[in-house]
Amino acid sequence: MNCLLLEPGEWDPATGRARLAGRRCQHAREILRAQVGDRLRVGLVGGRMGQGRIVALDEALLELELAFDAEPPPKRPVELVLALPRMPVFRRLLSTAASLGVERILVVATARTEKSFWQSHDVAPDAIRERLLLGLEQARDTILPEVSLHRHFGSLVGEILPPRLAGRRAIVAHPAAASPCPHRVSGPITLFVGPEGGLLEDEIERLAAIGFEPVHLGARILRVEPVIPLLFGRLLD
Repeated sequence: MNCLLLEPGEWDPATGRARLAGRRCQHAREILRAQVGDRLRVGLVGGRMGQGRIVALDEALLELELAFDAEPPPKRPVELVLALPRMPVFRRLLSTAASLGVERILVVATARTEKSFWQSHDVAPDAIRERLLLGLEQARDTILPEVSLHRHFGSLVGEILPPRLAGRRAIVAHPAAASPCPHRVSGPITLFVGPEGGLLEDEIERLAAIGFEPVHLGARILRVEPVIPLLFGRLLD
């Protein structure tokens, strides 16, 4: 936790103070080994960042005097389209994507997506938000990426994505692609990452028909988890 995040309702603007219990209090006490008078990096979810001076701390409660005086880091101009993976992977990828600074995440079913995945609590809005916040804490950010769920690949590709691609470079990761992933792409990007096992050729063809460029990352076949940060490193840095 590189930044302690507070919900707007947890901060009293009149006093400039917040009282926190649970995981954040425990982290300050046990991991940071903070003491009264110490200052912690803080952020208001959806708002500004700053510092919190500890005015009280015990096993049950952390009280902070807050000053929000800085803007969060800018988002990267990336819209991530992600085939819904297994739930443990999905949870980790949400945090990873939030820490990388994506603007928006569209989660979609593909031919290799298990239908049962959509019944999991992990795709509920509160569970998704929790994982995103963990990523923001890691990256010292306060702005949640937008997330939308799409159970039908056909409607996403046929209706939702085409108008969104105007002015964007559309790239789909595909191990069998003829072209390598480009480096340092300028301008906004829509990045499609398929499931472990890959997208079907028919799905690749449908994406190519609306403007997606299939690209590969070399001869090695990688799992989805390392692919996303690797793509970000190639495309943006």
